[in-house]
Amino acid sequence: MIEVEGLSRRYGDVVAVSDVSFNVQRGEVVGFLGPNGAGKTTTMRMITGFLPPSQGQVAVAGHDLEAAPLDARRAVGYLPETPPLYPEMRVSDYVRYVAALKDVPRSERSEKVEKALEACALADVSRKVIGRLSKGYRQRVGLAQAIVHEPEVLVLDEPTAGLDPQQINEIRRLISDLAEEEGRTVILSTHILPEVENICKRVLLISGGRIRLDGPLDEVRGTGTLEEVFLREASVG
Repeated sequence: MIEVEGLSRRYGDVVAVSDVSFNVQRGEVVGFLGPNGAGKTTTMRMITGFLPPSQGQVAVAGHDLEAAPLDARRAVGYLPETPPLYPEMRVSDYVRYVAALKDVPRSERSEKVEKALEACALADVSRKVIGRLSKGYRQRVGLAQAIVHEPEVLVLDEPTAGLDPQQINEIRRLISDLAEEEGRTVILSTHILPEVENICKRVLLISGGRIRLDGPLDEVRGTGTLEEVFLREASVG
């Protein structure tokens, strides 16, 4: 579902990501970990087509990102760490606007918007202006825009940031349902290690722009707690 081969990104003489390769299968939920400045966000932006790689290839849902960029991008729902919201718009209008941008057919748009709002527990605030919402609600609006076109792949950067414990549990259930019941592929980046342990079955750890660890969560925890493994692998130069 996601195929990454030899992906690198340079900024002048600085190498942010170096020769990263991995595959993610349909229905997998993968935790993408790494310290600040490790290359996580740069990698995710390249996977989603927001940033061109210096070299390497990415294919999403069978679409090569360079040869068929529109098809590849349509297959992805992306929630960046700071959701791309328009604070002056009402919640439902914004999600409908994104649905139109994502080429959701007009005849299906209302149904898809309503489904996304319900899934993210936004129905009660659908007519409110986004700029007047709490950070937690704005985060949920960001998630709704990522799923409204029912993409095959979700790339989520800190999806539970700013949410209270009940809301976190709701988002965890939503992500699990999207993967287990609907076969969506999810890459989840977070600094909250318990989040990975509650949602993910596999861990990718990047440090210094390179993949340091790639394996099933159960096997990774066989060599120590997830925190111990993170600290050990992230310190590798």
